[in-house]
Amino acid sequence: MLFICYSKCTTCARARKWLDEKNLVYEVRDIKTDNPTIAELKKWHKASGLPLKRFFNTSGLQYKALGLKDKLAGMSEEQQLGLLATDGMLVKRPLLIDAGTVLVGFKEGEWNILI
Repeated sequence: MLFICYSKCTTCARARKWLDEKNLVYEVRDIKTDNPTIAELKKWHKASGLPLKRFFNTSGLQYKALGLKDKLAGMSEEQQLGLLATDGMLVKRPLLIDAGTVLVGFKEGEWNILI
C-alpha cells in the first residue's frame, strides 16, 4: 500500500495510527515533497470512482487563495488534474492506494474495507 500524507496534518496522523493499529504494511510518501503527477492522479481518480472534486483539499489555504470554489466548475478535467499536480497542498489527504483501491481522506468506516 502507498500512504500519501503530509507530516503536519492531524488527519494524516490519525490515519497512520489506524494503519499501525491494524498492523497493515505501507510505504509513506510526503505529498508536499513528492507531489502526485498528472498520470498518477488520472489513474487514482479512475480507480476511486469518485468525482475529481473529492481530490481537492477544499479546506486548504491554497484552495482558498486561488478561489477554486468558484473556478473548478469552469475548468476541464485535464485542467483540474494539471492544477492538482502543481502543488501537493491542493490535494486532499491522506490518500491510500492499494491494488485498485484508492481512498481519499480518512474516514474509518471507508478504510475498514482494508481489514
